[in-house]
Amino acid sequence: MSGTQKTAIIIGATGLVGSQLLQQLLSDHRYALVKVFHRRSTGVTHEKLEEHVINFDEMRIWKHLIIGDELFSALGTTLKAAGSKEAQYEVDYEYQLDVAKYAQKNGVLSYALCSSLGATQSTKNFYLNMKGKLDNNVQKLGFEKLVIVRPSLLMGDRKESRLGEKLGEPLLKLATKIPPFKKYKPIHVREVAKAMINGLNSDSDQVIYEGLEVHKLAD
Repeated sequence: MSGTQKTAIIIGATGLVGSQLLQQLLSDHRYALVKVFHRRSTGVTHEKLEEHVINFDEMRIWKHLIIGDELFSALGTTLKAAGSKEAQYEVDYEYQLDVAKYAQKNGVLSYALCSSLGATQSTKNFYLNMKGKLDNNVQKLGFEKLVIVRPSLLMGDRKESRLGEKLGEPLLKLATKIPPFKKYKPIHVREVAKAMINGLNSDSDQVIYEGLEVHKLAD
């Protein structure tokens, strides 16, 4: 798509990473249109923004609208907000995989997914197993360009307070000065969003970027 302005699609545009993706894509001259699909309005007004307030449980009604050049997926929730593992699985896994499937069928060529450091199906940890399963399955869909970023602890202005992360962030920053722990270096959400955009606009064939690789991709 070199030299041609593109259409980007975002799901999860009101979240930490998604809101940064929205800001950066709207200000990026390489993109002529940014389409957002979410349960509630982003509250953003911009000439390049096309917003769709939808119900993810009724995807068949609006799946034909998932058309563009690149899909950015930053949808997610917490166990506390979801209320159960089943509800979190539906948002973090099923919704994202279904949107990716429809996007690929509709001719979207490129896909960037925000995953998590340590994501793997070989763990019994519910969250990391779920993320690893999604990572594995989107790689089977046949996108021409696929980028999966697995960042460590995310830094940014959260709408909901997470005491554990607030307490852990300074300790993690200190610990990452020790070589074996450098991959756990916290990263700001604006850098994660930048890494996803850079990844889809690079010539690299690398698919998964984990830990410090996400930092480097954002540079």
